[in-house]
Amino acid sequence: MNRRKKITQLLKAHAKKASAKLAPKNKVKYISKADRLKLAVEADQEPATPSES
Repeated sequence: MNRRKKITQLLKAHAKKASAKLAPKNKVKYISKADRLKLAVEADQEPATPSES
């Protein structure tokens, strides 16, 4: 691989990473199975207790 090709390849890689960083992130944050179960238990317990007003 000659120098020019190597340098252009590196520059393209850096540009790709930079543009990926700026791209909008539509991915939903991962919630572990244990946390999902914990949230489900809390949601089930919440309606069972009467509200204090």
